[in-house]
Parts: sequence; C-alpha cells; structure tokens
Amino acid sequence: MQTILFSLSRFPRIEFGTGKIQLLPEKIALYGHRVLIITGQNSFYGSPAWKKLTAQLKSSAIQWFHSSIAGEPSPEYVDRTVQKFHKQNINCVVAIGGGSALDAGKAISGLLITGDSVMNYLEGVGAGKTYSGPAVPFIALPTTAGTGSEATKNAVLSQIAEDGYKKSFRDEQLIPQYAIVDPDLLISCPKSLIAANGMDALTQLLESYLSTKANPLTDALALSGLERVRDSLLLWYQSSPEQSPQPELALARSNMAYAALLSGITLAQVGLGSVHGLASPLGAFFPIPHGVACGTVLTEAVRINIQAMQEREPDNIGLSKYAHIGRLLSKKPELSDSEALQALVDFLSDWNRKMTIAPLSEFGISEQDIPRLVANISPSSMQTNPIILTQEEKEALVRNCL
Repeated sequence: MQTILFSLSRFPRIEFGTGKIQLLPEKIALYGHRVLIITGQNSFYGSPAWKKLTAQLKSSAIQWFHSSIAGEPSPEYVDRTVQKFHKQNINCVVAIGGGSALDAGKAISGLLITGDSVMNYLEGVGAGKTYSGPAVPFIALPTTAGTGSEATKNAVLSQIAEDGYKKSFRDEQLIPQYAIVDPDLLISCPKSLIAANGMDALTQLLESYLSTKANPLTDALALSGLERVRDSLLLWYQSSPEQSPQPELALARSNMAYAALLSGITLAQVGLGSVHGLASPLGAFFPIPHGVACGTVLTEAVRINIQAMQEREPDNIGLSKYAHIGRLLSKKPELSDSEALQALVDFLSDWNRKMTIAPLSEFGISEQDIPRLVANISPSSMQTNPIILTQEEKEALVRNCL
C-alpha cells in the first residue's frame, strides 16, 4: 500500500441548504455596510427574490450598489466595473448568478481596492504582474448547478473572437469568504441551463477523479457528487413542476447544487483533463456555452482516453477508475472492467442524446478549425489528464465531436 501524500488549498466557508440566502445580510455586515452586488442580467435580478433581498438589506442599514452582466465576463467588463466602483469604499462584493456572474464578481473583488486592470494578471495574455492584493471580501451565491465557481480561486474571463481567448485570473485571495448555496435559487433554471451546467458538473467530477493529482479525499468527494448527478440530473431535466412531485424536484435540485459545489472543490484541488483543455479554445473562438462544450466533448474524450491507455499504458490506474465510474453510473456493480468501460461510454452518449446536447458543428465549427483548436488546447488541463494524448488523438477528439 502506497503512502498517501497530498496538499489542500483552503475552501470558502460553506452555508448549504434551502433558505440559506436569508443569511446574506448578516454575512455582508461582517465586513461593513456598503456592498456591490453582481448579478446576471435577468434571472435573479428580475425576480421577486431580488426585491426581497434589497428590502432586507435596507432594513439592515446596508447600502447596496448593483451591476449586471450578460453572457460570459470579459476583461473589459471587469475593468469598467472596477473603475466605476473603485472609489465607492465597497466593503464586500456579492455575486448572485451562474458561473459568469460569480467569476466576474471574483475578479472585481480582487481589483476594487487598487483599481488595477485585470489585464495585468490574466494568465497567458496579461502583463504577467504578480498579484499581491488586497481583495475585497467576496460572497458567492450560485443560481445554477454546474461551474462550482463558488469554491474556486479562478475567475475565468473570455474574449470571444477569431483571435480570442479564455483565460484565468487566479489567486487564493479570490476564494470566496462564504459560499452560500441555496437550492431554491435553482428553481427558475431553464432546461437548456440544467443540461449544460449539469454536464459541466459531471465533467468536473469525472475529470478530477481521473486527475493525475487525485487523492483519496478528492476521490471520495468526486464519487459522492457523481452519485448525486446520476440520480438527479436527468430526473430534474425531464421533470416539470406541473407533472412531478415538488419534494422530488426539490431533492433533485439540492443534489445537483451539492454535486456542483463538490465539483468546484475537487477541481480546485487536483485539476481537470482533456475535456476542459479543449473547452477553453472552443469557448474563446466560438459562441459555445462552456457547459455545452463539456457535454459535447465528454463522451468522445472518455473514449479516446480509454483507448489510449489500453494501447499504450494498460496498467494505468485510470482504466480501473473509469471502470469504477462505469459501474457507479450504470448501477451495475457486477460488470467486468471491459464491460464497465463500455457502459460508461454508452451512459454518457445516452445522456447527451436525451438532453439534446448539440454537436460542435452547430456552432459553426468545421474540419478546417481543428488545427487551430488543437494548437490552443489548455496545457494546464492536459497536464492532469490520465494519459498524454498524441497530436492525432487530439485531432480525432475534435473531429469526432463535429
């Protein structure tokens, strides 16, 4: 038996459960009484929950400022917002929304005090300046179940263009002070977001479980999350409030909020793999939502990883791990390793079909884009993939997803 060796970075303080949004005013008050709230453009900001929250803030003598974001956060949006509120003596930044709002809030919280540009710190495209802070305390409240951004130090920013990029501003000072995960905030999720974000969470849990940096603690968390995804994602996606018992839907939402949170924790500790390696240039060059990119690529990435290990590294622990996931997701513990590996690929392919995850070609991606996409696959994600893929395998990964 091998000696266990691993390191953990810090987590946010986590408040999980129905109704936990009620804690937000008291958590803000821990840091002061002037708060900047970042939301998406419509879902939360246009809901009765927004009016209720602002009334609570007013009764708690908390002055709030607001900025909304449409689509994925860009460096321009972050810098513009920082400049707008830099001199407002903000004591706390709160982000309520999907991964875009949370990543935007995270980056803004890190720059409000100095008024610095995020382009000084953006990996790979920025000025390469070392971030020293200080950051304004940040509180994250996810309204989707997918990215796990509420548990990470990464603020992923995008410039979508022919020569675009999708890069991270990351530092431990950006980790939220609190992650308030209230499954009731997921009630308004449309089916397209349920599918895309759910596949993102599934991918993050699976890739962190297969990561070359995985350890027994992150494995336990990833397996716990994968069980919840297996039992709840498709159920939630296919259900409607009119046809399904409310307790059943509430449990499904809670399970997916829990799984997404765990996916953020595990990816922050041990990294990801080839799916996220390719999702980075896909999201930079084309208007494809991150979760959709993950869902589209996942089945083929798993198949190619398995095939590569069988051909070149038959003793790779990744094969037995993939087989374990195949048994877990199919609920067939009696399967042999070879049967379980096929069951895993079949399971993922079946979910893509049932949730109508679109192929890459529907986003204008063609054969001629393969060299550019492969050349820009994120090296950090590929470093923790269970096997090093060849150039031909990377090209096949894109081609087979068109």
